[in-house]
Amino acid sequence: MKTSHLLEILATPSPSGWERDGQKLWIKNIKPHADRIESDPHGNAWAVLEGSEAKAPRVMLEAHADEIGFIVRHIDDKGFLAVGPIGGSDRTLAPARRIRLFGSKGIVPGVIGNTAIHIRDKSNDKALDWKELYIDVGASNAKEVEKLGIRVGTPAIFVDDAIEFENDRIVGRALDNRIGGFVLATALEELHRGKSRPKVSTFAVNAVQEEIGCRGAQMAAHRIRPQVALVFDVTHATDTPGINVKEHGLVELGKGPTISHGAANHPLVMRRLIEVAEKHKIPLQHEAVSRSTSTDADVIYTSRDGVACGLISIPLRYMHSPVEMVSLSDARHAAKLAAAFIRSLEKTDTFRVLD
Repeated sequence: MKTSHLLEILATPSPSGWERDGQKLWIKNIKPHADRIESDPHGNAWAVLEGSEAKAPRVMLEAHADEIGFIVRHIDDKGFLAVGPIGGSDRTLAPARRIRLFGSKGIVPGVIGNTAIHIRDKSNDKALDWKELYIDVGASNAKEVEKLGIRVGTPAIFVDDAIEFENDRIVGRALDNRIGGFVLATALEELHRGKSRPKVSTFAVNAVQEEIGCRGAQMAAHRIRPQVALVFDVTHATDTPGINVKEHGLVELGKGPTISHGAANHPLVMRRLIEVAEKHKIPLQHEAVSRSTSTDADVIYTSRDGVACGLISIPLRYMHSPVEMVSLSDARHAAKLAAAFIRSLEKTDTFRVLD
């Protein structure tokens, strides 16, 4: 996938439950490299590249398409909107930010209010609770809000679209996890352009509703029935000031994707990923996961009879903020790793630890 396509998708709002427009763009970009495109009622979409051998394992490459955001909870008589989070939105970042609301009549600009420092009570300055935050759309009363096409349940996101920085870096909202969709499309393109087909069939899944409970991935894994899965998400880059690497581990931006070690990550899949990375000189970083990964890997590896799963993550600074930062080189290395892993698979690869 081209960087320009990624920027276009990043500019397309996709809060959890409202991923439709972003999914359409992703499908448009990946379709030329797939045998077919499929979807389900909730908006999960996947591109299929058939393998050359019958009865070979089905491999699922997965990332999530949704982003965090806000939702209107109440509209008062003066036209101010009470606001709540969609997913893990950070309320400490919300005041004094411009937003876009997606009403029935189109996009409506708004701001999350912030009492000026001159007149607020500074003796008790603290982060506001969600119930204390409000959206101002310039309306004078509730009827004017209604005329704009806004009602309780209208979603919203920050205005901040992505921009390019030096050293092949991208900054903006929603890189968690549109960068995963970029990896999927890039990996499938590499597989499709190869001289020969992989032996296994590949299902590249852009799943919905991860930020509110990994629900789309659960649906897709149940339907597709993969034997092996690679999940692509972001992870915390811990190379900025103020982070204790003894507590969170050291993950550096631009030093390659990470692979995670822990219960959700199948040891034989991890071993194969390391072997493939060494063979193709792909840089890798390592993370330890003591319990859950807090990604779609948690619901995929437990699907049906169990799936041999591996989590590959793109280092990201400032997660769940409007200024998330990634290195495109890390994403491209993740795509190269995925394609090489799939090409390494044989019909006999069962990834059963007791065989």
